[in-house]
Amino acid sequence: MTQASESPPDGAAADWTIPQGWDRYTAAEHALWDRLFARQADMLPGRVVPQFIAGLDMLRMTQPGIPRFDELNDRLNAATGWQVVAVPGLVPDDVFFDHLAHRRFPAGNFLRTPDQIDYLQEPDIFHDVFGHVPLLADPVFADYMQAYGEGGLRAAGLGAIERLARLYWYTVEFGLIRGNDGLRLYGAGIVSSFGESIFALDDPSPNRVGFDLRRVMRTRYKIDDYQQTYFVIDSFDDLLRQTAETDFAPIYAALAAEPDIGTDEVLPGDRMFTRGTQAWARARAGQS
Repeated sequence: MTQASESPPDGAAADWTIPQGWDRYTAAEHALWDRLFARQADMLPGRVVPQFIAGLDMLRMTQPGIPRFDELNDRLNAATGWQVVAVPGLVPDDVFFDHLAHRRFPAGNFLRTPDQIDYLQEPDIFHDVFGHVPLLADPVFADYMQAYGEGGLRAAGLGAIERLARLYWYTVEFGLIRGNDGLRLYGAGIVSSFGESIFALDDPSPNRVGFDLRRVMRTRYKIDDYQQTYFVIDSFDDLLRQTAETDFAPIYAALAAEPDIGTDEVLPGDRMFTRGTQAWARARAGQS
C-alpha cells in the first residue's frame, strides 16, 4: 500500500506513470542490482515458494543488469496479461488500486544506493521488480492481485483502506505459505530482504499464525523492523477464493466495532504454527 500527495509530480502522467529511463542507469547501478540479485537468488531456493523461482526463469530475470520494462512486459503480458509501469515513487491509494485492477504493477524506477543495501524506507526497483513481479507470472496469484486492486477501489468508497492495507501487508508484502515440506516465503518484502528471508522462517522470535481474513484486517503491523507476526496461507487458490468471493462491506462494518490486535498478540482461536519468543522485538526495544 502507498501514501503520497494527490498531484503527480512534474514529468509524470495523470496516472503517475513515467518512462523507465533505462538508458540512464549507470554501470554502478547495474552492478549493484546484480549484487542484490545474486545474494537473494543464491539463498532463496528451498525457502521461497516454487512459483517465485518459476517466475524468475519464465521472465528471464536471471539475465544480468536492471531489467528493461518493455522486454519484461513482453513476457509477463504473454503469461498473465500483466505489465510493469514505472512510477517516480509512492503513489496515491486510488491510483495504486486502479493500476492493480487493470493488471498494471507500479514500480519505482530508481535503485537504492550501496549504503542502503540492507534497508530503505521507500520501495525501489529491486524491491518492486525482483520482489513482486515473478509471482505476477503465476496465473492464480496474478488474479489475486487484480482482485485486490478491485477491492481497494471499493474499500476507498467505504472508508476502509486501512483494513485492506493490512491484508496487502500480511500477504503480498510479508506472507508465508504452507507447503508439503514446511513453510515457504512469498511476500515481496521478505524475498527482497536478505535478513528477513532468514528471520521469517528460521528465527524463534516471531509468531507464525494461520491466515484468517478478519484477524489479518484487525492486526497492526510494523513498518520499520522485522514483523512480530507472520500469517500463513494454505495456498494461492484459497487466498484468491477468500478475496474474490467475499463481500467485504459487512466485514468492514463489523470490524469497525472491534479493537485492533497488537503486532505481537496471540488470540485463543489462532491456528499457531509457531508461538514466537518476541526476543528480537524486545531486544530492539531495550527490554530484557
